[in-house]
Amino acid sequence: MSISGTVKPGHVWCLGSINADHIYRLPRLPAPGETLPATGYRRMLGGKGANQSIAAARAGAKVRHVGAVGGDGAWMVAALAKAGVDVGGVVTQGGVSGHALVMVNEAGENAIVIHPGANRALDLAHVAEALSGVAPGDWLLLQNETNLQVEAARLARQAGADVAYSAAPFEVGAARAVLPLVTLLIVNHIEARQLEAALGPVGVPNMLVTKGAKGADWRDLSKGETVSVPAPCVHVRDTTGAGDCFAGYMVAALAMGQPVRDALGLASAAAALQVTRDGASEAIPGLAEVRAFLSQD
Repeated sequence: MSISGTVKPGHVWCLGSINADHIYRLPRLPAPGETLPATGYRRMLGGKGANQSIAAARAGAKVRHVGAVGGDGAWMVAALAKAGVDVGGVVTQGGVSGHALVMVNEAGENAIVIHPGANRALDLAHVAEALSGVAPGDWLLLQNETNLQVEAARLARQAGADVAYSAAPFEVGAARAVLPLVTLLIVNHIEARQLEAALGPVGVPNMLVTKGAKGADWRDLSKGETVSVPAPCVHVRDTTGAGDCFAGYMVAALAMGQPVRDALGLASAAAALQVTRDGASEAIPGLAEVRAFLSQD
């Protein structure tokens, strides 16, 4: 089972958010109106887009990030570049960068508040220029934390590339607009139910449903076939960014020509390693680590 059938490995282009993650560890998540003292704090690069770009780069793909930061975002662009991501498509503009408050309890579960900042102020001319090198065999990876998803997806499809879309944070209107241009829809099991309840049959060729500790399903909706992989059993430290790690690894593997089942196994192992560590972007494992982990089975 394959997607584009290309022989030449493609590149991954990610139109996505770039956030400063402020991560607070707590004994439990607070109830409404409750104040709890944090037991730990860290600041690191985050945002679904940045996380997915870093994951794709650590999986071995050539990755260009397309996005924006405010005047306070130079350190985030530098962190992306240090992770091996081409930042030639990132622009600095007025206002503040996106940022997130991430609360993590002792079980590793999280609650997140996001301020979009520069992520939702992208200019179409900039995005079009940044995507001008997209070619057949490439993949464009999108999420719901920026504007201009539909326009970018249309540019990619016109260039002959595939489009992967993470429908998160869940927005019915955003999903409805972009789905006609999507090759691969990536959702967790909760988002899958929300989408199907709101829109009925999603009408995309391929759908990837992540199910946390229960693994993941690849559904070829055009052929009625499903490929499933279990999730490795690990001690969970922090689930922040695990879905982004999975998506980035998955799309990178597909862009590099791997079969769907192999790509699923790689992405599942990467996400499993991710949740054993604190944070999002800094916790994403490299390809050698993932292969070593897989070899233990």
